[in-house]
Parts: sequence; structure tokens; C-alpha cells
Amino acid sequence: DRYQRRVHGRCADGKDEKITQAASVVMTSVASRLSTIEPSEPAEYVQEVIRRVKHRDPNQKEFHQTLEEVLPSLVPFFKKYPQYLPCLLRLVEPEQIVQFRVAWMDQNGEQHVNRGFRVQYSSAIGPYKGGLRFHPTVNESILKFLGFEQIFKNALTGMPIGGGKGGSDFDPKGKSDIEVMAFCQAFMTELARHIGASTDVPAGDIGVGGREIGFLFGQYKRLRNEFSGILTGKGMTFGGSLIRPEATGYGLVFFVREMLAAKGKSLKGLRVLVSGAGNVAQYTVEKLLAFGAIPLTMSDSGGWIQAKDGLTTEALAKAMQAKNEDRIPFTEMVMEQGLEFQQGSVWANPPAADIALPCAVQNEIDLVAAEKLKAAGVILVAEGANMPSTNEAIDFYIKNGIDYGPGKAANAGGVGVSALEMAQNAMRTTWTREEVEARLDEMMVHIFKCSSEAAQEFGVPLYQGANIAGGRRVLEAMLAEGVM
Repeated sequence: DRYQRRVHGRCADGKDEKITQAASVVMTSVASRLSTIEPSEPAEYVQEVIRRVKHRDPNQKEFHQTLEEVLPSLVPFFKKYPQYLPCLLRLVEPEQIVQFRVAWMDQNGEQHVNRGFRVQYSSAIGPYKGGLRFHPTVNESILKFLGFEQIFKNALTGMPIGGGKGGSDFDPKGKSDIEVMAFCQAFMTELARHIGASTDVPAGDIGVGGREIGFLFGQYKRLRNEFSGILTGKGMTFGGSLIRPEATGYGLVFFVREMLAAKGKSLKGLRVLVSGAGNVAQYTVEKLLAFGAIPLTMSDSGGWIQAKDGLTTEALAKAMQAKNEDRIPFTEMVMEQGLEFQQGSVWANPPAADIALPCAVQNEIDLVAAEKLKAAGVILVAEGANMPSTNEAIDFYIKNGIDYGPGKAANAGGVGVSALEMAQNAMRTTWTREEVEARLDEMMVHIFKCSSEAAQEFGVPLYQGANIAGGRRVLEAMLAEGVM
């Protein structure tokens, strides 16, 4: 109706009456399609839902991409359990999206304005849960894609947490601690009214590490005059959990271990490509070394470092110092013997390896890169980042026998330990490092097991099994709670 009114207004002089009539016919047809599709036709219904979303939000390509990957993979489930199909229209629409202005002042007294977002996607199985991302590329489309993926990921953990995502187009790189604090305080001043320990519990993501979480938590405490577990990823002195910084990377390696074990293999001696240089990549490399694997690479936006004989604990410590303390790119890091730097993407010219673990950003591996990974001898890809493989790359993995561990399952360890942090905060207690890591390990085994069992039940690949296992839990809750 809104679109028809807009077209009619622009054609009000009567010269384009035919355009107005044509637009009215088209829009009426689109609006009526869904009501004419029978639930017995789940594949057609799914495609119509995707078309409807694309029509409503035509420029949100990242969001479209995740829907095109996830929704068709649920068709076998809907064929067997058609009673859940009507829930799909609600599943793709966030429960609430908040956008707000974030005004702050830098050290020189200059004013800046950024946009802040929180996509509260689904609370069907628990309070919204998902990270905050501070990066210039942040927009509503990216956060909707991340939030939608988070629904399934959080459901796979078995914990009572819903899905959400948020952030800002603010770039913390090159900013002083004072400027980052000023921004975080301004951001939380607006966000605080929309979150709560039983409503929405954000965490960190790209650009939001321990420093930013501390500033955000302090401002929330000041505004609400209460000490509560409103954020996860906190420091150990104010309610954090052991293993939280390591959780996504450790969990990824645990998941890969299970994928290999299902085929009678182990990580020991396997050569592994890792992209990224943040927490996920760092602790992925650390745990790979602990399992006897040979991690070969790490990367940042300027290029990648390679150790032909494998990264050592000393080389990892050097990289961690560069990123966590000195906050410098790899181009400025002193390369020790056996370590070399190359510009560009690690996926553009990958060295010979057995496993690839993309831990950087979405869509870092496209079809061309996937073909190069196969040529390099890669037999398994598991995702530490969110949606780092394009849909074309995923299709290539499946058709060419490359084992594929999707991000919503393989990198769920981070949010899993966040849920454990929430539990510790609620009980006013702190578990030991060994206890948290054991729970994380158990959680990743559970995620692999329920994903692989769903894959076997419906005769589909592992990534579809993960989508079905997570989706089933959410859809069951949505059906039980009624239309809302």
C-alpha cells in the first residue's frame, strides 16, 4: 500500500496513469501470493518468503544471503513437520530493531555522530543474546544477517538464549582510550533503556573487546545504579568468566576434532590455514598447537603471515602482543626467522594444507578461493567467523567432498561460554578454568552430535543438519507460545 501511494503521488499529474495501474496490479499480486500457497508446498512457500523479504528490504544483500542459505535447508524438516511452516513468516522478521544517534566528542573537542543499532531478533527460547560490533561497515543489513544466524547458533548450544545483534559504524582503530571511552559511554547511554539481564544481554564482537566491554559496563552501572550481568565478556574483576576470550577459538578446534573423529582421524600433524588476527584466530592457533596440529597462517586487513614449518608458541605470542598490546598491523611487526609476511588475502594463494579455518569476516572465501583451497589439498573447512564462505563456496565444498562445518555450529563456543557467564553472574559465583573449559568441550560435542543426527535423520549434509537442529528448537517454542 505504501509503495502504491508513493507511485500514485509521483504520477499525480495523470501523465503516467498506466504506470500507476501497472504498479497497483504488481503489488497486489505480490501481497496475495503467500496467502495462496498451501503448507503442503514448503519449498515454494520458502522461496515466496525469501521473495517477500527481498521486496520489502531490497538493498539488504547480506541479510538476503543468509536467508538463501538457511531457509531452503529447512525444507526437509517442513516436509516432515508441516505444522511449523506458518511460523516462518515471523521467524524472518525481527521482533524489534532499535536505531539511535551516538554523539560524542574527541580529545580535540571536535564533535562526531555515529549510528547505533540493536536488532532484537528472537526471544522465543530466552533473552536476546548476541554481540556488539564497532566497524565502519556496520549497517542494518549486516546486523540482521548476524542476528538471524545467532538465533540458530544460540539454539544449538542447548542454553536458554535468544538471538540478537548490535553495534555501530564507529571505528575504534586509531582512537585513544579516552575517545573510545567517550564513544562507549555515549553508546550505552542510548542502549541502556533497551537491554536488561532478563531482556537482552549483549557481548563483544569485531571492534568490541575487553576495553570496550569495560567502558560499556561501567556506563550501564552508572545509569541504572545496579551491578548486574548485563554484558558478557567482562573482565574477571567485575563478573567475567574464565575461558570467555578463548571460547570461540577453543570451541572451533573442539568441533573440528569431532568432525575428524567421525571419520577416524585426528588433528595431530595436520596442516591448518587460519585467517584473522583477533581473539578467535589467536586462540584457535593456541588450541591447534595443544592438539599437535600445525597452524601455518594468520592474517589481518593488510596481509598475512606464514610459517612454512608451522607457527610456534613464540610466534603466536609475538602476534598476540602486536594485536592486543601494541595494536599494530602485521606490516609493522618484526618478522622473526621462519616467519614471512605477504600482502593480500591468505585465500588468494593458499599454501598446501589439510584444513582451512576462516576466522576473519563474512564472505572472505568466494568460489574462486574455494577452488584454490581444493587445489591446495584442503579436505575440511570449518568457520570461526560468521558466514565467511559465500553460498557459491559452500556449494563447491559439498559437491567436491570437502567436509564443511558451518559457523553457526563451529563457532558457537563463544556465545556458549557467554551463557555460562550469565549463569555464574546469576548465582554470584565463579567456576574454575578447568570447569568452564570442560563445559565448553561438552557443549561442542553436543552441537556436533545434534547437528550430525539431524543430518542423518533427514539425509542432508552437516550444515543443513545444524540449521535443522537449531531451527527445530526455536520453531517448537514459537508454535507453543502462539502468534506474537
